[in-house]
Amino acid sequence: MLEAFVLRARRMEAHSLAADWDALVTLAAAPYSVTVHDDGEATFRQDFPAEEVVESAAARVRPLLLETDACSYLKALAGVGYFCRSLPDETTWVKEARTEWRARTGSTTTRQSGYQVMIGNADTGQVAGLDDQTLAMAWIYGDVVHHDIERLTETDPFGLSERFRAAVPLVAWMMISAIELLNYVRALQSAGVLVLQPELFDQEVVLTSTSWEHTGRAYSAPLGTPAPADALAPLGEGWAPVASDIVVQLDVAGNDVGDTGQCQ
Repeated sequence: MLEAFVLRARRMEAHSLAADWDALVTLAAAPYSVTVHDDGEATFRQDFPAEEVVESAAARVRPLLLETDACSYLKALAGVGYFCRSLPDETTWVKEARTEWRARTGSTTTRQSGYQVMIGNADTGQVAGLDDQTLAMAWIYGDVVHHDIERLTETDPFGLSERFRAAVPLVAWMMISAIELLNYVRALQSAGVLVLQPELFDQEVVLTSTSWEHTGRAYSAPLGTPAPADALAPLGEGWAPVASDIVVQLDVAGNDVGDTGQCQ
């Protein structure tokens, strides 16, 4: 389980939101400004990254929330706790991290932070109120990784904007927690407390380039010609090398979609 967490956390560490650590910490605190005007009214303002950026971060973080998932944050903590069971300081750290994670991500009435959004219609007398954690989870599970009708219906009076506003600091906080645990695992690995596969800390977890180029030999065959049985099997009858000195533009179905020209 720790191995799965390391790979997932490294993927979060590579996200653009984590490129500036101080900015990520600030984002998790959800700062806002208040401007009081001469007429007594006040303007409250928060500036967050584009929704698409936070959405991609939420997709990377979301598996950590599921205790049944292999890379679950709480499973990773349990693994660290097991290997550090004879180390008092590490055991204390694990317990505190577990308590904080559950308080921040779980449904609980004992939260000591956060805020409540209350709305009301003076004409109809209708009122509604929800906490930021409920709104945030509705954005994650209703607007992003699933389409949870129940969560969306519950938060519909508040709209997408309030759901997103609540989710941003939570997503940022979960990223911070995951990366901090990842660094803790790295330290334990270096100290010999953990003996995970070394390649977990180096293998590719995100694409640094989305251009694909591969060198090989090109063959073609009439439509319906059987493909080789496997990658090492010889080509069967009907397959012939593609003529040299040409460039062919193909789509995923193998259809020619471009002009043929000389290779440069």
